[in-house]
Amino acid sequence: MNETEKIRRLAQLGTATVYEASGREGLIDLPLIQVVPKSRVAGKARTVLCGQGDNVMVHACIEHIQPGDIVVLAQPESQASALIGDMLVTQMETAGAAGILLNGAVRDFEELQEMGLPIWTQFVRVRGATKTEIGRLNFPVGMGGTIIYPDDIVVMDADGAITVRPSRLDEVLEKAEARAAKEDEMRERYKKGERSYDLRGWRDQVEAPR
Repeated sequence: MNETEKIRRLAQLGTATVYEASGREGLIDLPLIQVVPKSRVAGKARTVLCGQGDNVMVHACIEHIQPGDIVVLAQPESQASALIGDMLVTQMETAGAAGILLNGAVRDFEELQEMGLPIWTQFVRVRGATKTEIGRLNFPVGMGGTIIYPDDIVVMDADGAITVRPSRLDEVLEKAEARAAKEDEMRERYKKGERSYDLRGWRDQVEAPR
């Protein structure tokens, strides 16, 4: 399995499984909106540090997108200004972006849904961004309590978004596969009537005489 296949497999396993397998590292702890229902994606982070409420660097980053990138648009603080709409997303998709994550807002929401490019945003707002502040490209950015470095692996689905450091890819994937296999086994046992309350020994602890 090559690197691309490993990253794709993380998306299939899902954020919850990968997050737990990583030792609960890399959580992007924001109330994110999944623009395209049932979408899931994983890819390397193309990080963009925008000025507060400003999207000039979003225009600039398109020149640097590589196929399969997750474009991470970070403002210093979350703000409900529309950093992207369908015009910018069209350019990103054409450049090969696999998905977009931002702590700002999107607009043209229905058009973005129809386009189908996976996007996770903190807000939906009509208010547009300014275009005056020069930020930085391919630079570590903070989002939701996590520092996202260029080329970190970003995994996103209906449960939210997490990151995995590239140096941990093989380790986390192996642990995530093992966790998924264990959950499959336990799910079958639960379907047959067994209870986690008993299998984990909690009944004895909870119901022991005091």
